[in-house]
Amino acid sequence: MLQPWLAGWLAGWLAGWLAGWLAGWLAGWLRKHPGSEIICRDRAGSYADGARTGAPNAVQVADRFHLWQNLGTAVERSVRRHSNCLKTTAGRADGLPNDAVADHADAEKGMSPIEVRIRERHATVHALLAQGHGIREIARELHLGGNTVRRTARAAALEELLSGRHQHRSSHLDPYKPHLDKRWAEGVTNALHLHAELQNLGYRGSYQTISNYLRPRRRRIRVVAPAPPGVRQVTGWMMRHPEHLGDEERRQFTTDLAQCPELTALHGHVRTFAEILTTRSGQHLKDWITATRDEDLPGLHTFATGLGKDWDAVVQGLTTCWNSGPVEGRVSHIKMIKRQMFGRAKLSLLRKRVLLTARRPSTQPVANR
Repeated sequence: MLQPWLAGWLAGWLAGWLAGWLAGWLAGWLRKHPGSEIICRDRAGSYADGARTGAPNAVQVADRFHLWQNLGTAVERSVRRHSNCLKTTAGRADGLPNDAVADHADAEKGMSPIEVRIRERHATVHALLAQGHGIREIARELHLGGNTVRRTARAAALEELLSGRHQHRSSHLDPYKPHLDKRWAEGVTNALHLHAELQNLGYRGSYQTISNYLRPRRRRIRVVAPAPPGVRQVTGWMMRHPEHLGDEERRQFTTDLAQCPELTALHGHVRTFAEILTTRSGQHLKDWITATRDEDLPGLHTFATGLGKDWDAVVQGLTTCWNSGPVEGRVSHIKMIKRQMFGRAKLSLLRKRVLLTARRPSTQPVANR
């Protein structure tokens, strides 16, 4: 097994070698096919180097779709950095009072990490179930095993998971538990008094056994807040056009933004960049970069730095009509054909299908970039 430092070094070396090989291959292909005037590409540095070497007089254009995709990566990184704001707003999404959220935090004090994790998992799973999500969908979203989610969903009360009912062991307290339950319902919660009562009824066990039996009830969370929106979910809301959000999504998104000034500023910068991209007004890009520098958004700072390193191609992409939409649409069509034929035919039939569909432009999908 390789050491971590050696594996990291090999991965970096391999990535650098592949980038250099790709740049050299592209430069060689362009030399063999001279006459390229405009090269529309994605943001990979190897393509930029290869195009610059093989066709130095060609104008390079950064594709708008890939610019938007790179911005989405930066937005997701920024949202993840402020994900604590999402957890805070989840406790107030349905009008829960602030002291309920504080009680929830106080209840977690003194718990073991395992108990805290079980409580959070139980609350999240049942909140998602109440919203209509299925077991498989919840397992996928929370990165949990299906059996774990299923067992949590079957536990109507949290105590079923904390007390280990599925592995019940006999105890000297078992004959007296109905009495304890009755007294607890009547409002008698002092374990010392209950221990004295049980001793009068013949109980010879310890006080600690009674205390352990009552502990989950003392820590019961009476108000379960809805599950907070995930980082990718909030990123998707931020990257979509506001008119394409549903009423519930818009309400939740507005609540999240109101509790986090950084996310509010991030959303404003995303909408401004979207306007620059759709109207091809790249002359305002420098002002946009200057505005992002004033915010505490390292993810956007990294994205803006990358734009500066590829400035000429980015400006061309945001001011001209050139884009890779037709090519990307054609590539997606070829991938669809390949997946339809996977394990059913050989390369010769795939080649024929690709060539035949290429001769019928009316059947080609339209790439909406």
